[in-house]
Amino acid sequence: MNTALGAIIGLVLAIVLIIRRFSPVYSLLLGAVVGGLLGGMGLDGTVGNMISGVKDITPAIIRIIAAGVLSGVLIKTGAAASISHTIVNRLGDKHVYLALALSTMLLTAVGVFVDVAVITVAPIAIIISERLGIGKFGILLAMIGGGKCGNIISPNPNTIIAAENFGAPLSSVMLANVVAAVVGLIITVYVILPLLARRDRSGSEQVAAQSVKDESLPSFWASISGPVVVMVLLMLRPVAGIAIDPLIALPIGGVVGICATRKWQLTVESVSYGLEKMSVVAVLLVSTGAIAGIIKASTLTDALIAMLGDGSSARVLLAPLSGAIMSAATASTTAGATIASASFSQAILASGMSAVWGAALVNVGATVLDHLPHGSFFHATGGAVEMGIKERLKLIPYESLVGLVLTACSVVVYLIVG
Repeated sequence: MNTALGAIIGLVLAIVLIIRRFSPVYSLLLGAVVGGLLGGMGLDGTVGNMISGVKDITPAIIRIIAAGVLSGVLIKTGAAASISHTIVNRLGDKHVYLALALSTMLLTAVGVFVDVAVITVAPIAIIISERLGIGKFGILLAMIGGGKCGNIISPNPNTIIAAENFGAPLSSVMLANVVAAVVGLIITVYVILPLLARRDRSGSEQVAAQSVKDESLPSFWASISGPVVVMVLLMLRPVAGIAIDPLIALPIGGVVGICATRKWQLTVESVSYGLEKMSVVAVLLVSTGAIAGIIKASTLTDALIAMLGDGSSARVLLAPLSGAIMSAATASTTAGATIASASFSQAILASGMSAVWGAALVNVGATVLDHLPHGSFFHATGGAVEMGIKERLKLIPYESLVGLVLTACSVVVYLIVG
């Protein structure tokens, strides 16, 4: 059997198993084995390609585990909540959607998982919903849209893995999508959200109010100090030619955050929380690396390129399209960016695209369909505002539109400056 067809069958099998609530880790591993065997790689070849795929992403996994220090500190010290409170209070009720979107965007941009960022901002959004009579569809879309915008410029696992697989500096990959993130935020708040309000009148339903205590939260400047230090350290490479690896910069940011917030007693709890969150991602990345190894060894890349054609527009589309397809398959930004960057990076680089833009476009493409129902993001964000599955499904077209806007903006910027 053709190796491309075998890889497709293996990937489809993994998707079906994930949809049926089977473990995503084992679904992807089983899909890799089936894909390799059906593709004629043989048992030894299949195992060898799976291991090779995992080896390729091991450096990124180490960096992602290190990122858990900063993420854990932001959540457990209350720094993330403090940042979101400050933004919402400063912008006020008149700009409520902008405040919620900007809060989630900033939290995600500084290293908080996008679903955790939504969950963190959700209690504030619920209080606003009760006070102003705003429906939960609007507040959830504002948070999700902001989270997607922040996710493409963040030191989160999806960006780290894309940068690693393309051999590009993390800071440069983050900077490449800044314009797209800002434009995407504006369009989300002022175009897509009004579109939702016009088309879906059921959004008037409110959620029950919850109390949020902020008396014990650290100050905004103390809360933002850790992420600022990380950004400064990462930016030293493009600005001054001093390369500080994320493996060092991210934990330093966590230490600075603990010191600035003076939450010394939470150090162990913060590190443990961050490690727990990142360990789940690391295990998932092992299985995504395995199936990426099968895809990379198959002719699927060549088949996709042949389908797109040899024109310059096709070469530009390969990076975001591969990210979108793989995010749809896994319903995960991280897994989608991992498989796409590991499987298609060589072909994308061979087309003449730079490593930075290849990683950036794969990363932004992975936001288009990462919210599908067979992934955890769909359920975690819906649960944050007490939204049922049927209601949550109504937001999928609008979330996809946010991802498409981000991707289109990023492609335009690449065509101008890339």
